Amino acid sequence: MSIEHTLLERSGHRCELCGATENLSPWAVPPQELASSDNHILLCGTCLAQIDGAEPDQNHWRCLNDSMWSQVPVVQVMAFRMLKRLGSETWAQDLLEMLYLEDDTRKWAEAAAGVEDAEPTLDVNGVVLVAGDNVTLIKDLDVKGTSMTAKRGTAVRGISLSDNPKHIEGRVNGQRIVIIAAYCKKS
Repeated sequence: MSIEHTLLERSGHRCELCGATENLSPWAVPPQELASSDNHILLCGTCLAQIDGAEPDQNHWRCLNDSMWSQVPVVQVMAFRMLKRLGSETWAQDLLEMLYLEDDTRKWAEAAAGVEDAEPTLDVNGVVLVAGDNVTLIKDLDVKGTSMTAKRGTAVRGISLSDNPKHIEGRVNGQRIVIIAAYCKKS
């Protein structure tokens, strides 16, 4: 059975990310060692064009709210990568925080997303921080654009990494803020 035929059966003849039924084609999710249906995803023309480099249409990608819960690891990987790419959008950050990936699937998702090759994000003690870690603030921090002060000793749970290895993102008092990693220690 060909990869395309297997993908059509697995997906029910729909794009595995947005559910469209027109202009479907298989796409290999890098990095890949052997060509199989386990590392290919069935995509519509719109998803494929935006994954291959076109500016992502944030409204189109709201479909990730459903597809990120797929039981198929390759679909989870692509949902993770697109949510990372749309990371400046609040709704994408919220979905990324909810997304749970098994360890092997997370490594695969981060491998081509440039996370592994990037400079590590370190806390005040030089400990490497990864997405999902819990940290504690080591000093009072004024939050720009608000009158809020994030107090020393505040626990920030389930942090996200940013493009800048010196910054992390997390929720303090219900508000998502960017925090300088050097002002945190891993809990």
